[in-house]
Amino acid sequence: MYRQKQIHFSPLTLALLAAFCSPLSFAQDQSSESVETVTVLGQTYRNTATKTALEAEETPQAISVIESEELEQRGVTSLGQALRYSSGVVTETKGGAVTMYDNFYIRGFRIDQTYYDGLVLQYLKGWNLQPQIDPIAIQRVEVFKGPTSVLYGSMPPGGMINTIAKSPQSQKHTEVSASTGSRNLTQATLDTTGQFGDSSVSYRLIAKARKQDGQVDGTEEERYLVAPSIDWQATENTLINLNMYYQKDPAMGMNSSLPLAAITNGSTSPSTFAGDNNWSHFEREIMMLGYKIQHRFNDDWGFLQNLRYTDASLYQENTYHSASGFNQTTGTLSRNIYTTDEDYQGLVVDNQLSGVVRWGSVEHNLLFGLDYQTLSGDSAYKEYSTSDSGFYQFNIYNANNSLLNRSNVSEVYAGNDQVSVDQLGAYFQDQLRWNQWVFIAGGRFDNYKGINNFSGSNTQADHNEFSYRVGALYEFESGISPFANFATSFSPVAGVDAKFGKPFEPEVGEQVELGVKYLSADMSQQLTASLYRIVKSNMVVTDPSSATYQDELQVGEVRSQGFEVEGRWWLMPNWDVAANYTYADVEVTEDSANGLQGTTPIYVPTHSASLWSTYNVEQGTLNGLRISAGGRYVGQMNMDATNTQGKVPSYIVADMSIGYDLAQLSDSLTGARAELISSNLFDEEYYTCYDSANCWYGAERTFELKVNYEF
Repeated sequence: MYRQKQIHFSPLTLALLAAFCSPLSFAQDQSSESVETVTVLGQTYRNTATKTALEAEETPQAISVIESEELEQRGVTSLGQALRYSSGVVTETKGGAVTMYDNFYIRGFRIDQTYYDGLVLQYLKGWNLQPQIDPIAIQRVEVFKGPTSVLYGSMPPGGMINTIAKSPQSQKHTEVSASTGSRNLTQATLDTTGQFGDSSVSYRLIAKARKQDGQVDGTEEERYLVAPSIDWQATENTLINLNMYYQKDPAMGMNSSLPLAAITNGSTSPSTFAGDNNWSHFEREIMMLGYKIQHRFNDDWGFLQNLRYTDASLYQENTYHSASGFNQTTGTLSRNIYTTDEDYQGLVVDNQLSGVVRWGSVEHNLLFGLDYQTLSGDSAYKEYSTSDSGFYQFNIYNANNSLLNRSNVSEVYAGNDQVSVDQLGAYFQDQLRWNQWVFIAGGRFDNYKGINNFSGSNTQADHNEFSYRVGALYEFESGISPFANFATSFSPVAGVDAKFGKPFEPEVGEQVELGVKYLSADMSQQLTASLYRIVKSNMVVTDPSSATYQDELQVGEVRSQGFEVEGRWWLMPNWDVAANYTYADVEVTEDSANGLQGTTPIYVPTHSASLWSTYNVEQGTLNGLRISAGGRYVGQMNMDATNTQGKVPSYIVADMSIGYDLAQLSDSLTGARAELISSNLFDEEYYTCYDSANCWYGAERTFELKVNYEF
């Protein structure tokens, strides 16, 4: 019965791919002359917080920025890993072995969508299919704290993640790498950029192939991607960017959890697999095609259109267990068999008209925007049974992961969920500069329609919402900049309350934030500290009494308040230290219907902190050596939504990275460097939980040896 799921692109995708790729063939006639280059952000780059070129330290709201150099030093392979050292963020909530999607919370609220170059990475709501941008294609990660609906529409109030793509550069530069390491890691990458001869066209081509055994027994992780892009300066005032991102993941590890007791009694390890090798298959294919058109009308006014089309598919064969399906004494774990076959096609476009109006000593940076997204997809869900009685008597204490005979499997249930989303938003923003003041104010109106039609049963969201934001920042000559802001958010919710049978209201949020930023005159010291309070109303949570975890409830109100501080200090030009600390106090403040009032949601540690430092040896016998090391602390979290099952213990994990410029050994090795990267250096064993029936081990210790060559 086994079949290798074939994923096919729509005719539109294939046509666009053929049209897009042809210009890249002209890159072959470039000269081989080596030129030192410095990568810069693309001309179409916009600050996540403002959709303008305003720097993070000038923005009256908390923003964390992670540059590609740090991502490379830490050897991250996912966005979840990239966010490990960010304040206010809890990441990898499904442990280290579930790699098929990114899971994280910001300021106590789940973030279920991310952005790539300012456009949302659409996902199949309620299912598993979502794009994951590989870090090799990312120039920087911007973590925006607090509501962002005023510029982006539907959004949780905790914040958003925007990954900035690597852009074409005019100077020629190529970097290739090869890696090996833990769990039979094999990886090769290519990143090349430059200009087509003396033309007005620049290109960039990024490619990667990676294969590695999964953390749990019998699983693999495999990825292939290619991401070409070109910049064409069509006229002096018009820039056209064409970009593509194609990724195929033939294997994505696993998607199974473990009962808490199987972890805490010492009978399992991070490699223990609760599934069956004969029914464990995960593959995904993503194609994204886009363009940007930027035109300057004059020195003050310009227009930017940013568009992306996505065609995505995912297929999985998996098992799951219920809370009542585990015998703690014997270790017997009763499992069920299912598949999902998911796909969608989506289009997102953002139009921005921006201009500068000067009135005496006041400078207005105006932004008018109109964006639209549409998505159409479906998920075929099937459940199966087997005549292999041994499969249902699986013992997690002595795991045998080959109990299922596929020829004895039969389908017992089939359902299909058709998902559609349409959102149209119009927004306005005025970023005002007056002497040393920066003021910002904006508003947005959204019309959102979302439908889930599961086997003829419709749940829908049809909302019209207005969001707004005001903020102010004052820049003292000392480099200190206090700021304040007030912002609102909304998140549409399709579905019906499991208890009362009423359609969900949209989730809405409000934030008040006070803070201070500091940047020294020589830029060697920078700091951001903020106090915030967020109130989210109509919040939807999974019904804690649901045996299948599919039913949802709408609670009254959740309050999140806390303190964040993060900074970086260059003690010397070759030695820097980055650190952060977060205090979070999150509570369900109103919920008379479901009994959750006074509880703290899961995945919210009261205290968390991290430290990362890099030292470059620039003289002596160790000249060319780089040493980077860090540690991250995550405090206790509640085990479940009702706060009755105990706490998930706190943990501390250390990471280390060492790099060496091989040119110090021989001039013939100029451009080559070697790196040794270790995550969870001391092999700390920790875990995260949704509840006591569903827990996941954290990422175990890994090593990677990588050799890079630049020319």
